[in-house]
Amino acid sequence: MAKRIIQVQEKVPFRLLAPLSLQHMFAMFGASVLVPFVLGINPAVVLLMNGIGTLLFILITKGRAPAYLGSSFAFLGPASLVIAKWGFPYAQGGFVVTGICGCILAFIIYKVGTKWIDIVLPSAAMGPVVALIGLELSSNAASNAGLLDKVVDPANVIVFAVTLGVAIVGSVCFRKFFSVIPILIAIVCGYIAAICVGIVDLRPVQEASFFMMPHFQAPKFDIHAILMILPVLLVITSEHIGHQIVTSEVVGRDLLKDPGLHRSLFADNFSSALSGLVGSVPTTTYGENIGVMAITGVYSVQVIGGAAVLSIICSFIGPLSALIQTIPGPVIGGISFLLYGMIGTSGLRILVDDQVDYSKSINMILTSVVFVTGLSGVTIHFGTVELTGMVLACVVAMLLSLLFYVFDKFHLLNPEG
Repeated sequence: MAKRIIQVQEKVPFRLLAPLSLQHMFAMFGASVLVPFVLGINPAVVLLMNGIGTLLFILITKGRAPAYLGSSFAFLGPASLVIAKWGFPYAQGGFVVTGICGCILAFIIYKVGTKWIDIVLPSAAMGPVVALIGLELSSNAASNAGLLDKVVDPANVIVFAVTLGVAIVGSVCFRKFFSVIPILIAIVCGYIAAICVGIVDLRPVQEASFFMMPHFQAPKFDIHAILMILPVLLVITSEHIGHQIVTSEVVGRDLLKDPGLHRSLFADNFSSALSGLVGSVPTTTYGENIGVMAITGVYSVQVIGGAAVLSIICSFIGPLSALIQTIPGPVIGGISFLLYGMIGTSGLRILVDDQVDYSKSINMILTSVVFVTGLSGVTIHFGTVELTGMVLACVVAMLLSLLFYVFDKFHLLNPEG
């Protein structure tokens, strides 16, 4: 029997709203709070701005693009260098300027349109680029689960297996109410398993004060710090386009046209600039939440908005925030295993749905080179910015596609090509 689909602008019954929203918040939580931990700032302000940024995204895109905004990993490299040299407020200044430049780029796209995407990223290139969004994160899922440690802890394996097993079985076997919350059920089961094997420390929950005010601070601006962070705009733009395309495949609507790439890109960057102004980290659309939509068939922005509200509430309630932070890596890893795989499958779906003809050597070359570039581990450095994985593959795909387009215009391609 076909899965019940809840469409983007469809209202969700109140009894379903809370568990579906919790499911989305839990899915993004592990990765999103990791960024502030790495940069050495309070995660409460990040949870707050993730929630506010998501609500702004929904508002700016007129409720037509389901996306949860979590902490961006793209800024970690240059931001760490800026923090080490000048301090976090100067990194905030870089976040603000990069976000503003992204808004300007969105305005340019509004004027020139999106037809150029079909030229620089045809289906034979876009399919593998989208697939790489999930595939290159697969090692992160295994690492979170503790499966890549030199000595693998059996307790981690048990919790990982319980979480992933419940998610898989639930996605294909659960019915009615439970069929739309398999990820949430898997997280709860994994957490219970983690308590049973003794890898959960509940002391932070007991010690947390009930009300907790997030720590706000103003940015500082230095041209050198800004120039170290600004090139990340190329990375986050490529990532955003990829996420919007894979979300379009999942929900069955072309989000680049409606509500438009200019709106979603503006909303993403505006949220990043606003986050930088108050002491948080830049935001980005989250692959984990795209995976949740792909598995559950629930695309409603009302649910995404509910998750954003919960994130805002958690940023002020100490025990609740602390409880979520006690979710162990094997639980996050078990869920991520499935979610990242679903994103990879969505990329392959582009190739199938668009009926890419691999008897044509151009298509064969594009897909082959993009996959190898993204999975090879090759890294190219431009100052403090590094291009690797999906982003490098996207850049290579664009250059190759443009080259083939020029060859075609000047009739330089052979008939077999």
